[in-house]
Amino acid sequence: MPRLLILYTGGTLGMQASPAGYVPSADFDERLDTALAAYPPGTLPDYALHSLQPLIDSADLIPGCWQRMVAVLATAWEHYDGFVILHGTDTMAYTASALSFLLGTLDKPVILTGSQIPLGEPRSDALNNIILAMQAAAHPATPHEVCLAFHDRLLRGNRARKVSSQGMDAFDSPNAPWLGEAGIELRFFPRQPLPAGRPDFSTIAFEPDRVGLLYCHPGLSTRLIEALLDDPHLQGLVLVTYGVGNPPESQGRLLAGLERAAARGVVAINLTQCHQGRVQQGAYATGTALNTAGVVAGQDMTVEAAVTKLQVLLGKGLTGDALRQAMTRPLRGEMTLLAP
Repeated sequence: MPRLLILYTGGTLGMQASPAGYVPSADFDERLDTALAAYPPGTLPDYALHSLQPLIDSADLIPGCWQRMVAVLATAWEHYDGFVILHGTDTMAYTASALSFLLGTLDKPVILTGSQIPLGEPRSDALNNIILAMQAAAHPATPHEVCLAFHDRLLRGNRARKVSSQGMDAFDSPNAPWLGEAGIELRFFPRQPLPAGRPDFSTIAFEPDRVGLLYCHPGLSTRLIEALLDDPHLQGLVLVTYGVGNPPESQGRLLAGLERAAARGVVAINLTQCHQGRVQQGAYATGTALNTAGVVAGQDMTVEAAVTKLQVLLGKGLTGDALRQAMTRPLRGEMTLLAP
């Protein structure tokens, strides 16, 4: 029978009620073991549970937390057939995306999951999500990549987004088909497999202030635009624009700032604010101006994938033109390129 490592990093799934609100449960390991032991022997994969210390409040997640997870996976990789990471939902899509770029090719599945309601609470979705992740991690048809399992859906990790703060179907991949679905049994959908191989466990240098996010909106402050784009620490920018990739004119200062930033090597990626669809930079004159300013069309990438891809590639030493070229092509299935 396949043997799994379950890595508990924190989050709602392992919390319990207190007078001050939900707090981490001191006996989560025992509670999870008890819940899973209720199933007949042989119906679930064998597993070992490892709790990351200190646990992570996912709202306080920083890039260094990803490196801690990679370190655990590196030590355990040869001893297990698959891996389940229990994670808070607020930043789980960021972690799933980041791990896909950090680890690169895989020869085993890594499945992230969490819950909207803590384990043991009435109507909790925790146990169902854990069991889905365990069964997926042990299934021979599961793709060898970083996935996200939630509410009977198996999603590519770097395509997933949290789409609901209240619903149990909290995650989806709006621009990519699901990898699989759990009904009476697990069902996997046809897909182009990603290249497989031994993962990369190398430590990289995450530095603060290198990646920025600029979300366009009516009345966008030109002062804030210039403060961000002229920041000497900035090396990568995710620009989130309207429709198919149209930015506001902002008195010409946005484009001027992007041109200044590009001249000193900053790589800017243009994404759409729309829930579904892609950037078609050049469909309108304002988008064409971004091409002139050296901004990369982010295709149908999620914000989470673009931010983490920039952070990881910068951490691996890519800058300037090398970084720009890497951001134009899919590395782990995170974007769809249109045929010429």
